[in-house]
Amino acid sequence: MTIAHLKRGERAIIKEFSTDIIPIKLLEMGCLPGNEVELLQIAPFKDPLYLNINGSFLAIRRETALQIEIDIIENNAI
Repeated sequence: MTIAHLKRGERAIIKEFSTDIIPIKLLEMGCLPGNEVELLQIAPFKDPLYLNINGSFLAIRRETALQIEIDIIENNAI
């Protein structure tokens, strides 16, 4: 599953990925393995995606979101 598959309001943990596929700017803004990501909103035509990654608010392209694998955080997990 990837960030692009999240539904609005869902949270997940970013899994390991190759840094070759992710722009350096996203890495600098906290898009790193082990960090929590939440999908806040999806723009019209499903691109871009507006995310909260460890307190940083980012808009990323769907194409990039498809490259970042995640593990969903269950709603009842604390």
